[in-house]
Amino acid sequence: MSSRRDLLRWQFDLVWSLSQLHFEALTDDDTHWTPAAVSWTVHRGTDGLWRADFAETEPDPIPVPTIGWLTWHIGWWWSSAIAHAEGRPVPERTEVYWPGNTAAALDWLNTLRTQWLAVLDRAGDAELDAATSYPWPAEAGLTVAHLAAWVGAELMKNATEIGQLRMLRAAGPAR
Repeated sequence: MSSRRDLLRWQFDLVWSLSQLHFEALTDDDTHWTPAAVSWTVHRGTDGLWRADFAETEPDPIPVPTIGWLTWHIGWWWSSAIAHAEGRPVPERTEVYWPGNTAAALDWLNTLRTQWLAVLDRAGDAELDAATSYPWPAEAGLTVAHLAAWVGAELMKNATEIGQLRMLRAAGPAR
């Protein structure tokens, strides 16, 4: 009989495997390609740090993210999920910077994967049943098991967005 942890680990490994179809093919040109006039991307500041566009209230129209922005976004929410699961302070969004190029961004995501697997691998039933308040409010009554399922779903969604953007860029503009 498989445990909940084993099922969550299987789900995560499946999503990670599928994401690699797109992640491993990314180039810097893909990452910085601007897909629409209204876009969110990452910008290098005068201090050399790469910051992501962001608004606390979603704008209308909703900006189309670049692949660079999406890799930052994954790094932000995943760093936060890991910190929360490990009982550490969750970093402020403004304290999470994009690494500056595709190779470094993918290294970052691979490091987060290793950290997340450690979280999953040490989670027994008691840990999975523990209440969590990330990424939702504490009064939602959700558990670390919910957080683990959310990480898999959020990674799948973001990897799909990256794949779609990569394919659109490769296909070129419509005639």
